[in-house]
Amino acid sequence: MSISLKVRGAIERSSWIRRMFEEGAALIAEYGAENVYDFTLGNPSVEPPAAFRRELRRMAEKPDLGMHRYMNNAGYEETRASVARHIEETSGVPVNSKHIVMTCGAGGALNVTLKTILNPGEEVIILTPFFVEYKFYADNHGGTTKEVWTNPETFQPDIAAIEAAITHNTRAIIINSPNNPTGAVYSAETLTALGRMLDRKQGELGSTIYTISDEPYARLAFDGNRVPPVFRYIRNAVLVTSHSKDLALPGERIGYLAANPSMDNVALFMEGAVFCNRVLGFVNAPALMQRLVAKLQSESVDVTEYQEKRDILYNHLTGLGFEVVKPGGGFYFFPKSPMDDDVEFVRQAQKHNILLVPGSGFGAPGYFRIAYCVEMGIIERSLPAWEKLAKDIGLA
Repeated sequence: MSISLKVRGAIERSSWIRRMFEEGAALIAEYGAENVYDFTLGNPSVEPPAAFRRELRRMAEKPDLGMHRYMNNAGYEETRASVARHIEETSGVPVNSKHIVMTCGAGGALNVTLKTILNPGEEVIILTPFFVEYKFYADNHGGTTKEVWTNPETFQPDIAAIEAAITHNTRAIIINSPNNPTGAVYSAETLTALGRMLDRKQGELGSTIYTISDEPYARLAFDGNRVPPVFRYIRNAVLVTSHSKDLALPGERIGYLAANPSMDNVALFMEGAVFCNRVLGFVNAPALMQRLVAKLQSESVDVTEYQEKRDILYNHLTGLGFEVVKPGGGFYFFPKSPMDDDVEFVRQAQKHNILLVPGSGFGAPGYFRIAYCVEMGIIERSLPAWEKLAKDIGLA
């Protein structure tokens, strides 16, 4: 046995997303990219905002002395201060640089947070459907996960179900809004109810239950809406995010974690987070990207492009008879599978060169995910294929 049994088992259970993406590569090689409609991977086709390119060019032409050296493990003071100002401006909660740790993307921020708070065997509640890596991240640090379904009519968190799942062993809950895979944006009413319930349960149990708010899609909200800021509603909240989606920089792995200043023992939490950022081997977030995003906290990709893609696909799919909750943000659909076996449905779609991910990959059999962050041409060329698929399975 050349690798650990645990890792080997994890590989066998791991992401449907990558598996379908790899199968798609084979179809592209056979039929050509223009004839394959790959909706598997949340890899934005849009380019970073013009301000990013201007700042990158400026830094390349006039580099600061020592700009590639080590810095404080929490990140550059200038960058953390800029992030803190943005959070304060958007949430109304006073935040400063001491509440920020720059990280290697949201995945890095999640792992740093979980390592900071988890004792062996403690539970993390995750809301179904969920991003599959949450289970592995909790396991990385000796934790376990407990799955709680959201309301399938809206994909909003079910507060009563979450409360019923909380025990003395509950250490955290992960929320994700706009959500991957559903596109649901958690309302202010939902967050208010969640915060009140958690305050009550923490009082009853005499413990701290952290809410880890995973927000890489937070600036991608549609129809003129904004994502409610978690710090305004939940006291023991840790915001984790990245600039993978709002600045279209997924390959640069730049993100951060932020602690609500009103959190229990916030200074101790931050000390632990800085330590964990170092000992997990991240050491610090990429220096060049830190300097760049310090100047770009008010920038974002144009969300209207994603909204246009959402509307085209939503209208077409619902017109064909697919059942789907209209996304409020992000760039995913999570329709019900018209076949009982979501994996078999995905296989049927593949016969029409439509590449999807079964809901089973997100803890939700009976659904499938569409990532519509692809080029508009792919969406438009796929519409006849969707029609043929619907006809073949007896939907249309």
